[in-house]
Amino acid sequence: MQARPLRLAVSLLAHGWQEFDELVRATAEPRRGVEELLAAFGGDLEREGTAVRLRPDAVPRYRELAGEPAEPGNLLAAMEAAIADVPPPLPALDHVQATPETVVARARWLDEQYDLRRTRLTFVGDHDLTSLAVHTLRPEARLTVVDVDDRILEYLDRRSERSIRTVHTDLRFGLPLAVAGMADVVFSDPPYTPEGMGLFAARGIECLADPPEGRLVLAYGYSPRHPALGHQAQRALLSLGLAFEAIVPAFHRYAGAQAIGSAADLYVCQPTARARKKGKGKQQGIYTHGPQSVEARRTPAALLDALVALAAETGQDVTVRDADWTRPATVPDGTAVAVDLTADPGPWLARVLLGVNAERVALLVPNAHPDLGDARSQRALTDLVAPKYRLRLLRSTPDNKHAVVIADAEPGNTNAAVRAVWTRAHGRVGNLWPQAPADIADLRLIDLPRHRIAEIRAALG
Repeated sequence: MQARPLRLAVSLLAHGWQEFDELVRATAEPRRGVEELLAAFGGDLEREGTAVRLRPDAVPRYRELAGEPAEPGNLLAAMEAAIADVPPPLPALDHVQATPETVVARARWLDEQYDLRRTRLTFVGDHDLTSLAVHTLRPEARLTVVDVDDRILEYLDRRSERSIRTVHTDLRFGLPLAVAGMADVVFSDPPYTPEGMGLFAARGIECLADPPEGRLVLAYGYSPRHPALGHQAQRALLSLGLAFEAIVPAFHRYAGAQAIGSAADLYVCQPTARARKKGKGKQQGIYTHGPQSVEARRTPAALLDALVALAAETGQDVTVRDADWTRPATVPDGTAVAVDLTADPGPWLARVLLGVNAERVALLVPNAHPDLGDARSQRALTDLVAPKYRLRLLRSTPDNKHAVVIADAEPGNTNAAVRAVWTRAHGRVGNLWPQAPADIADLRLIDLPRHRIAEIRAALG
């Protein structure tokens, strides 16, 4: 997986005789690692005392095997154009855009350190478009992006012509099984709170196929005026069983984040054996701003009481659920559901409606929710959930800051093929729809980027 020592060793051995001790110093690999590397060359390695070299006729094959870092070409210009059109950052998700130069530097660094022709690389969040830079540099790389922002996932799909696998999730509720244990290296630029660093790193460990052999590459920055903040975030990483293999100061630069000097360090973390057993449960307060921030207030009881009353309008019993759409819930026939979505950053509403099967669902959302912002957004939501629910929007709440979405079950007169998928949103799409494209067949409906859900809706009629 780690290409730098192999590439350096092949380069040295291809040039002639090398002393074993010099190989250890040059590659910075432990003695045992160099011994294992030399043993892997088998009969293609020649020995003379303590000196070794590659047989001249074997050199071309090993140079091809090691693979030189790709030439960036016009990569910077390509990323400048891509970043210029990326959907604007969402402050509530702690989005601050990395500079094009930083995105290119990340891609080149990853390509130098790891053999991206063979390494499975997963990005845990990618508003900066680092995955797109890696794809441009190494089109053959196997890349996956997991993100909560449907806009970014759609943008990456379009820019990469779906060569990058995109999966939706909110890490606070867990990681889709289809991406767990599927990566060799994970890259992430998490929220710079101890809670955010710990959660994103924990999910990154879950992504790794073999955590002790894998690597987490993270961005993290803090002001030198507040070293205690840096200590808290680093302690959160250490508590997960991560060792700091390297910290490169001010590697990342941003168009903003001036409180930390518009810069962040690059952390290379190696999971220890006990990192397998560590993890994070559900956790909502990880950001520095907005309703999902660490200091966010609880929803007033009066609002929740009003929500339950609206759910019970038809005389049904009411079940109160949290926002976690990732797990199926058994709701008895004739039961209404009330869900508090006041902390919804945008994507929760549609997925809760897909994930809950009930006669009525009442959902409390912010007045400024993106699905309610204008007639077009409301129509898109209505069309998306139409196979299951008929929607009504109520703007008046006791505090005049929230809205209530009432979803009443449709009688079942819609297309049977659509209903089979829409009422089983926690099942694998490929099991429910045999014609599903291969890249989404192992995902659940709720794991798909929203534009892919809309495509399935259109394809099924």
